[in-house]
Amino acid sequence: MDFLKAALLGVVEGVTEFLPISSTGHMILVNEWIRISPDKAFADAFMVVIQLPAILAVAVYFFRDLWPFAGDRAETVSRLGFWARILIAFFPAAVIGALFDAAIEEKLFNPVTVALALFLGGIVLIALEWRPRAGTIPTARDIPLAMAAGIGCIQCIAMIPGTSRSAATIIGAMLLGASRLAAAEFSFFLAIPTMFGATAYKLIKHGIGFTGGQWAIIATGSLVSFLVAYAVIAAFMRYIRERSFIPFGIYRIVLAVIVLAYFLR
Repeated sequence: MDFLKAALLGVVEGVTEFLPISSTGHMILVNEWIRISPDKAFADAFMVVIQLPAILAVAVYFFRDLWPFAGDRAETVSRLGFWARILIAFFPAAVIGALFDAAIEEKLFNPVTVALALFLGGIVLIALEWRPRAGTIPTARDIPLAMAAGIGCIQCIAMIPGTSRSAATIIGAMLLGASRLAAAEFSFFLAIPTMFGATAYKLIKHGIGFTGGQWAIIATGSLVSFLVAYAVIAAFMRYIRERSFIPFGIYRIVLAVIVLAYFLR
């Protein structure tokens, strides 16, 4: 039964981590119904560790775009420059997270905050798709340094549970002039250092001294998380080339009502 729970939570993580619908909101709901373990330290660490395969899915899917040493010298320089912009965008969240992680967990991890963040994020996604002006930056590689830094600052809003890291970065990029495709691509790329840093920090905080059986449960959730995340990334990139974010905005609003109704019933 524990392996089935791990697989189900791996599916939830893989599906929700990179879509602008808040993995936190979904994991809070699902974990209320499916307790992976009565051991809180293990349960908290499990939720963190299964993010790592999702990061790997991004690196594998976008390997040709991200690996700096493929191609000629000019291409290597270009990709290294792009990585520098990604790391600059990552820096604000790294600083704010290190300083205020404990306070954020204590004050903001509650159903009202999650529901409100889901609802407002849904409204903003819908409003962005209704605006008359399309973005002028065609791909993530074209995002300039100042815009990357701005996206990184906006990403910090995602520390509010229910906001969604991908939603914050996509919305931020589009508000700053990126196309829908460029915003989604940059969100995926920025996820690599951001999620890796957050996962490493929380693993150090929670510890990893588990039994062999517990590691087997983590391995199950991790494998499912990787496979599902890879499929979701591929499908999402195809989706946004022709369709809008409005369905995700509507879904967030509906989920906000469900979260609030469930916890305040």
